[in-house]
Amino acid sequence: MNSFAPNLQRILCIGGGPAGLYFALLMKARQPSLDVTVVERNRPFDTFGWGVVLSDQTLDNLRAADAPTAALIGKEFHHWDDIQVFFKGRQVRSGGHGFCGIGRKRLLNILQERCLALGVKLVFETDVTDDQALAAQYNADLVIASDGLNSRIRQRYAEVFEPDVDLRQCRFVWLGTHQTFDAFTFAFEETEHGWFQAHAYQFDDKTSTFIVETPEEVWKAHGLDQMEQPEAIAFCEKMFAKYLGGHELISNATHLRGSANWIRFPRVICKRWTHRIDVGGKSVPVVLMGDAAHTAHFSIGSGTKLALEDAIDLCNEFSGGGDVDAVLEAYEARRSVEVLKIQNAARNSTEWFENVKRYTAMEVEQFAYSLLTRSQRISHENLRLRDTQWLGGYEQWLSGGKAIPPMLMPLKVRGLTLKNRIMVSPMATYSAVDGVPQDFLLVHLGARALGGAAIVFVEMTSPTPEGRITPGCTGLYNDAQSAAFKRIVDFVHAQSTAKIGMQLGHSGPKGSTQLGWEEMDEPLPQGNWPLLAASALAYGERNQLPAAMTHEQMKTMREQFVASTRRAAEAGFDWLELHCAHGYLLASFISPLTNLRTDEYGGSLENRCRYPLEVFRAMRAAWPEDKPMSVRISAHDWAPGGNTDADAVVVARLFKEAGCDFIDVSSGQTTRAAKPVYGRMYQTPFADRIRNEVGISTIAVGAITDADQANSIIAAGRADLCAIARPHLADPAWTLHETAKLQAREIDWPKQYLSGRDQMYREIAKQQQLAAAMAASAAPRNPEEEQ
Repeated sequence: MNSFAPNLQRILCIGGGPAGLYFALLMKARQPSLDVTVVERNRPFDTFGWGVVLSDQTLDNLRAADAPTAALIGKEFHHWDDIQVFFKGRQVRSGGHGFCGIGRKRLLNILQERCLALGVKLVFETDVTDDQALAAQYNADLVIASDGLNSRIRQRYAEVFEPDVDLRQCRFVWLGTHQTFDAFTFAFEETEHGWFQAHAYQFDDKTSTFIVETPEEVWKAHGLDQMEQPEAIAFCEKMFAKYLGGHELISNATHLRGSANWIRFPRVICKRWTHRIDVGGKSVPVVLMGDAAHTAHFSIGSGTKLALEDAIDLCNEFSGGGDVDAVLEAYEARRSVEVLKIQNAARNSTEWFENVKRYTAMEVEQFAYSLLTRSQRISHENLRLRDTQWLGGYEQWLSGGKAIPPMLMPLKVRGLTLKNRIMVSPMATYSAVDGVPQDFLLVHLGARALGGAAIVFVEMTSPTPEGRITPGCTGLYNDAQSAAFKRIVDFVHAQSTAKIGMQLGHSGPKGSTQLGWEEMDEPLPQGNWPLLAASALAYGERNQLPAAMTHEQMKTMREQFVASTRRAAEAGFDWLELHCAHGYLLASFISPLTNLRTDEYGGSLENRCRYPLEVFRAMRAAWPEDKPMSVRISAHDWAPGGNTDADAVVVARLFKEAGCDFIDVSSGQTTRAAKPVYGRMYQTPFADRIRNEVGISTIAVGAITDADQANSIIAAGRADLCAIARPHLADPAWTLHETAKLQAREIDWPKQYLSGRDQMYREIAKQQQLAAAMAASAAPRNPEEEQ
């Protein structure tokens, strides 16, 4: 009997990769009485692939788990700190990244030798076709399914594990070379059909991994799908000759014929990781581990890391005692969350490399910054910790003058200049009376205008009484409302250096609902007014059925938007935004889930955008030429059959052609069936895509919570403004306070955008910088896990 769990005496690991071997040795090291067997189909020294990459943090985890194994691995590592990016004949190099490489074969051999030293049984050259029969043969109490990416065990119990396998868009080939690289190297080369990229890193004294990757359509356009290995390798050697120094590219998968060694990366997610099977009347748990359970794209190098840390986690859980079911439940619950974090980062990284063309209009300086921060796990200040000198130089290049945090750079749009890149997002306050803003809105917007943001936006304001979301929402359709708004505008202009924007929108099928702190989105208990929409579809079961707009109603509504536009101009607003998102009236035309029309305003995406564009053009004609206009869109419906970010690109292009200056990029809320995938800056990738594919300025909004994130977004060219909602709601002076926390050095605000009051706040911020400096100097370096 062992001290881990009752009735756990014999462990069978099927698959001798990093996950199976490492779990076997960890369990044997902690409980020598265990009978542990690893069964592997290949010979001991067979392996495919070249080097693997681990971060310094992963090495620390290995040392904590089993110091002797970590010491053996550490002796074989090739360390480097720098990343070098080659792009359009130029290069950028930054340091402090803290990575190490080791040959995959050498890593496996170390784990194999350590297993043997501890008494783990290793069985090679055994291709497992029936896990149940093998479990019976070894009388296993626990089966670890560590049989890799193409796991037979995962497939056998697919109904339980529910795997989701997504083949990504690029083709890649895993090669090696005797050219040695003193930095993790990314090289980008353009051909007549598109872009190729190489990921290269050294993993021993004389060998480097050299991965070549390109989108599927580019790969086919060059005929690589028809080439045999030697011809394809020669093609890659010629393309990347300037980086190879005369050395060849080498394949260790010569058993593959044709183009079989060019693969599409399969992203694997399993809904469950554990399952019990009946083996001769005994219930035996089967546990997925490593690539059998999950994968993360090689561009962040986390496959081996995840496998090793799976093993560490499950072993630690067993060490804590408890029965097997409780251990496995805790392992799956915790590891699935940790893996999801890595997979989210890997998804961002994968999509960056799949869409290199999107960023090729950038200069190498910003291109490299975008690459380094592509996963959204490396931030602006994290880059400063890694390489202060390089980042300072980049900030100076970006601003065209002094090195200042990117979010503090001024921005000129038409005749308007904003003092920085922070915008207070429109937020419903439900404080109006008959559509007239009250003193609450004056204080709310005035406080945030004094709090350092460049521009504050009024909540969505309706051009008609029936277009309000709730009875407490603002309108701009009579003189009393105009006068009240002018009072707010005048205060912002007189008492701060901020600008102020108006967002006009009609609630459509989501109108006549209760205040936000009541039953949000549900109809009023009494006193409901009639609703309009693109089609006669209710937003929810309890919401009233809207009338599908007639052409005459559409014409009247367009003129009402124009009338409100003129009122906004007369009130002195600096910026005007049209709300075409979140399932409101104009959004109901754009989404195929809410537009079922059969006339010229329904059907194709272009037709669905026709009416919102008509409204926008009419507003643009009535709005002062020297003042900017933006449009807020839902870039993704997050629901089957709805719009996606690819559709958002088309929508943004149409509005750009109509004279739009900025796209305010939100998502969802168009239907109650939406199931968004939330996370840090989760909508920023949509703003990034629209900005860099359409060539229009964007506003990023959604889960942006600190200056570090805002600086990263602006510096990477993912958006031109960051809209801050809840953080600025909780802290009216969020921009000033975040500025104070940025770093110890002086923040050099452009003086022409500072009022006396802003100067005062800057002095307060200076006093807070000492504490920020002390905290920064004490903080440990926090690099991204794997590059």
